[in-house]
Amino acid sequence: MNIAVFPGSFDPPTNGHINIIQRASKIFEHIDVLIAVNSSKQCLFSPDERFSMLEELVKSYSNVSVHKYSGLVVDYAKAHDAKVLIRGIRNSIDFSYEFDLSLMNHKLNPEIETFFIPTDQKYLVLKSSSIKELAKFGGDISEMVPEIVRVEMQKKMSEL
Repeated sequence: MNIAVFPGSFDPPTNGHINIIQRASKIFEHIDVLIAVNSSKQCLFSPDERFSMLEELVKSYSNVSVHKYSGLVVDYAKAHDAKVLIRGIRNSIDFSYEFDLSLMNHKLNPEIETFFIPTDQKYLVLKSSSIKELAKFGGDISEMVPEIVRVEMQKKMSEL
């Protein structure tokens, strides 16, 4: 089976993430959306909250599943017979970072390839940290995140 892994923090899941998932689901037989759990990273949403939102957002894709993982992404890929890592690219800064990361991942496991998928133009400026900042000050994020994420972010922001 042609399995790909789409890793990320997904804090929060954005329309850009969903766009990459939707497009990749047409290319690969199966996609594991992998929530990278990093206890040293300060996230707005817990891994379980991100998992719940993503599960709801991808339920219409029969070849996509959501998982949480706290180790090296290449170790997850190897353990699940995935040969491809999917990375979304918004701009040249993303590309530079992701390219270096792909070289390191390939060195760790030469059987793993990285596929870069450029983001759709309408999601070009979607950066999770910018969305969180905008939401913090009551800005309209409805075009940047799916509705369930917008509602959950509104709840989170009212708790802060």
